[in-house]
Amino acid sequence: MEFGITFKGFIEHERARYLVRAAEFAGFSYCWFYDSHILWRDCYSAIAMCMEHTTDMRFGPLVTNPDVRDWSVAASIFGSLSKQSGGRFDLAVGRGDSSMRVMGKKPATLKRVAEFIDKTKAMVRGEEVTYGEIPAAVQFPWAVGHDMPSWIAAYGPLALKTAGESADGVVLQIADPGLCKWFTDQCIEAGTAAGRDMSAYRSMAAAPAYFGDKKRAIEKVKWFPAMVGNHVADIVEKYGSDSDKVPASLTSYIEKRRGYDYSKHGQADNPYLDFITDDVVESFCVLGEPEDHITKVRQLKAAGVTQFNIYLDSGDEEEIIANYGRHVIPAFR
Repeated sequence: MEFGITFKGFIEHERARYLVRAAEFAGFSYCWFYDSHILWRDCYSAIAMCMEHTTDMRFGPLVTNPDVRDWSVAASIFGSLSKQSGGRFDLAVGRGDSSMRVMGKKPATLKRVAEFIDKTKAMVRGEEVTYGEIPAAVQFPWAVGHDMPSWIAAYGPLALKTAGESADGVVLQIADPGLCKWFTDQCIEAGTAAGRDMSAYRSMAAAPAYFGDKKRAIEKVKWFPAMVGNHVADIVEKYGSDSDKVPASLTSYIEKRRGYDYSKHGQADNPYLDFITDDVVESFCVLGEPEDHITKVRQLKAAGVTQFNIYLDSGDEEEIIANYGRHVIPAFR
């Protein structure tokens, strides 16, 4: 089991440097940053900075999308970070939920997500690439052949199929073991059907973690199921609430959802939290004492999850990192 942390773009640079050093010392092997360029500061400058303060930790956006940067610009960023860090860069891509919708635009298609991964990976490797309507092929003379690992964020059937067919791993914004197993199995089945070797396929459960009193913890992380609900609402709109293509345990909790404020995406002061119940928060997040965290992460591992990634933005960041370093991560070594 790998362990990661994720920052939003409002974390101050001094604090990011301090926390990423502490996390690497504690045994975390990944650090991710939200990539939503209007809501938060640019993530790639922060990644470059944190790379200089770590030695083994891997970095990447969680997640970027195909429609906010020219693909050669995006690939140049990815390749530059890969080169200067000795290959410590992963690419995680989604359709561009908050990044696009906050500008009043529609997210990208899944076909475009898959093509973006294919083309940017090829450019980072140093291959000659054509895409879109550019009149000439693109090739980076400075590329060093880095094979950039790729992930796709997914919930719905088509997104999971695309993640299995077109990426090295899937990003699941949820820590419910039963749902994580269902999602991961969908990816592996799709990849296998496409003729891919899925023996090393990776599955990330990304969610908040919090220690101590459950009632206090639930209030601290209640924003998270609301953020997930925003994605689930799209799935319900596409497939219906009683579709056999999507588990009812995922869709039923948004029945009383009234809306979503993209300017408060992933934040505790989002005004649309009243439909979230305590049991949903406990299901979607990892809460309680260290032994509770160990038990749930073991359940996630048994469900096929290969990385537990903590959304580290609910407060008490030092305590969370320290408790994982002292108690949780050693249980999986």
